[in-house]
Amino acid sequence: MQFGIMSVSDITRDPVNDYTPSEAERIDNLTRIALKAEEVGLDVFAIGEHHNPPFFSSSPTTFLAHIAAQTRHLTVTTSTTLITTNDPVRIAEEYAMLQHLSKGRMDLMLGRGNTAPVYPWFGQDIRQGLPLALENYNLLHRLWREDVVDWEGNFRGPLQGFTSTPRPLDDVPPFVWHGSIRTPEIAEQAAFYGNGFFANHIFWPKEHTQRMVQFYRQRFEHYGHGSQNQAIVGLGGQTFIGKTSQEARDRFAPYFREAPVYGHGPSLEDFSSQTPLAVGSVQEVIDKTLSFREYVGDYQRQLFLIDHAGLPVEMVLEQLEYLGGEVVPVLRKETEARREPGVPDAPTHASLVKAKYGDAEPRQPRPNANRGDNVTGASPYQDSQGAEAVYPTL
Repeated sequence: MQFGIMSVSDITRDPVNDYTPSEAERIDNLTRIALKAEEVGLDVFAIGEHHNPPFFSSSPTTFLAHIAAQTRHLTVTTSTTLITTNDPVRIAEEYAMLQHLSKGRMDLMLGRGNTAPVYPWFGQDIRQGLPLALENYNLLHRLWREDVVDWEGNFRGPLQGFTSTPRPLDDVPPFVWHGSIRTPEIAEQAAFYGNGFFANHIFWPKEHTQRMVQFYRQRFEHYGHGSQNQAIVGLGGQTFIGKTSQEARDRFAPYFREAPVYGHGPSLEDFSSQTPLAVGSVQEVIDKTLSFREYVGDYQRQLFLIDHAGLPVEMVLEQLEYLGGEVVPVLRKETEARREPGVPDAPTHASLVKAKYGDAEPRQPRPNANRGDNVTGASPYQDSQGAEAVYPTL
């Protein structure tokens, strides 16, 4: 099982000292957090995609490539790549490039996002959010698996003889998770393609997460990808750890009360009892995290949100010491001991290459450089009507 952290990249005032970091500070600090995640032995670092204040992560591939260049083992991924407002051609290109630069230490999570104004900013209609998500992923799926694609849909211009470059590393597409808070159609999409399903699992009671995951597992089996316990499931979560329960609650409470997402709402005690939020001692956080398996079954990836709501970077780094040093080692041991036979590990690039090629050498695509010219992309030997043409030398 993989354990890691995810960030939404918010730039939020610290309610304790009334300080708001600059964008530059927050970007530098999140880099420190990601590098610390590898240092303490975590497996995954994820960042979301946002195009509005108070968030900075408008270019997750750039940030993740920066992290991958400074780490050796960490898998870099997104906690949301906007499949609705990004052109799937650009997603195919940018994430294939990240796959090459990270030597396969990456995957991505697709989602629709929860910021309504982003749709018109990128020329889309939020009322078409779900059809956009379904159509755009269908195209992305093909772009990574077919060297030459002819395609026509409702939300972007057609493609004729198009090759997305670079081709995926080893001709093995990045693994895709489909993330959702409340939309069963996204779970259905993940199941149809045999991809992973990631339940946000932060704001909702466990019964909601249980229903979503169970629906995905049933549909995964229905489409012939394996048994329900072979489905690939990830969960989000929130935690704040202290030496004692009281210390954890006392230190986290002012951040909880002022948090932009849930501040000025339920009490910390009520929210913790009704959702997966775990605030307490090391053992309390271990116990609550282990309880997730009781209602979703064995799963492959657990990501914790620990750097939001204005928490200062030194406090976040301290939380990583708790996670990597005391919490995750116990979770690894216990989840492995409890895992049912036949439950697969989280997919990695290495495991996907092995599944495709066995012991043979993987294919390294070499798109024909002579397919088109460097000005129009058309064949250098034919004009648009198929007649021979000669282009002038520039």
